[in-house]
Amino acid sequence: MARLPTRLHHTAYVAKNLENTRKFYEDIIGLPLMATWCESDELFGEVRTYCHCFFGLEDGSALAFFQFASPGDAARFGPKMPDTPFHHIALNVDPETQAAVQARLAAAGIREPDTYVLEHGYCRSLYAVDPDGMIVELTCDLPAAVKADVVEARRAKAHRELARWLGGDHTSNNTYR
Repeated sequence: MARLPTRLHHTAYVAKNLENTRKFYEDIIGLPLMATWCESDELFGEVRTYCHCFFGLEDGSALAFFQFASPGDAARFGPKMPDTPFHHIALNVDPETQAAVQARLAAAGIREPDTYVLEHGYCRSLYAVDPDGMIVELTCDLPAAVKADVVEARRAKAHRELARWLGGDHTSNNTYR
């Protein structure tokens, strides 16, 4: 029987300047730089030279960022962030970590609109925009919303709730608001 993936290995993005990216993710967000791979590979019909940095999460997964040596490769592969807050990466944090990151953002002079907080009811989210325009969400779950029985109840009705919404019933089911 096939198993589910055990964890996220990494998600990858392109950066314009890896030092600015490092300062943001390591110094402000608090993710340690775990590996830097400098490579040249034949990719998509040409030899491409790039640096690939991995910033670690507690479970061993990582956020990874590429910077290309060639301006042509950089222009071709990114970064191209869509102009919407609905394209972002969300990381789970505890309240103390969220408060510490919020303080480091303020100390670095990063303010609205490049950082903001939303209370979703089931979680509190701190959003920050990285040097390349990607939104990073640091989410702190409401303890009542992640209790085992609540999580199981949500899972048990997830397909039914999706079908209801797709069928045109757009009634909110967020009982935490």
